[in-house]
Amino acid sequence: MTGTLYIVATPIGNLEDITLRALRVLREVDSIACEDTRQTAKLLGHFAISKPVVSYHEHNEAGRATELVKRLASGASVALVTDAGTPLVSDPGYRLVQAAIAAGVTVVPIPGASAAIAAVSAAGLPTDAFRFCGFLPAKSSQRRKALEELARETCTLVFYETPHRILDTLEEIEAAMGSRTVVVARELTKLHEEFLRGTAAEIRAQLAARPSVKGEITLLIGKSEAAAVIDTTPLDAAVRAAERRGLSRMEAIKQVAKERGLAKREVYREVID
Repeated sequence: MTGTLYIVATPIGNLEDITLRALRVLREVDSIACEDTRQTAKLLGHFAISKPVVSYHEHNEAGRATELVKRLASGASVALVTDAGTPLVSDPGYRLVQAAIAAGVTVVPIPGASAAIAAVSAAGLPTDAFRFCGFLPAKSSQRRKALEELARETCTLVFYETPHRILDTLEEIEAAMGSRTVVVARELTKLHEEFLRGTAAEIRAQLAARPSVKGEITLLIGKSEAAAVIDTTPLDAAVRAAERRGLSRMEAIKQVAKERGLAKREVYREVID
């Protein structure tokens, strides 16, 4: 009989956020696969849990997945945890889950804390539909391109972002998406938890005024109400109509791009072509 792979969510800050079921599973499994053994040791120590741990992270994921599936296939039970939150949500684990399923191993989720869901629930943005996009690209050019492509989305967008990139990202959000409402959720469930709400420019000004920006950040962008209303007028015709209202060519392109939730260069190419 094969064992069971448990995908166990752990607290994202406040240790009280672990579930009773998660504690029971961690006490019962044969071993625990974790992103950082030192970080997980703190959690296990706090709850007086003593179990063998093995590292499982992005640098050893392929080889370690094969090893763990062999254990599971022989009947052992394994819990997969990440440093904080729900495994596989912008964290390693996909290869292990995929390999376990292929080997006929039962995979059981043990739900719990998730920074993305926690941020969505308290941000004050529309939640009828939202899209989790993980981390934006590290390179500025790739980040701008990604944001321009996402500008046409009409749902709330959710990202993870690092403190050292947040100011640049907010500047690029303003350029790509204009005055859409933005929320920066920082240090969720921790002592210095805060929510900053406003436009990208307003929040950037607040953060830029601080000596430094620290902590885990979840970044949310409200849906574009303008883009939600479908306008089928060809882009070049829309630009010409704006020009007839007294706008210059570039002002007209900028306005049409904002109304459609598109990048300015996309409208520019259409008009020039």
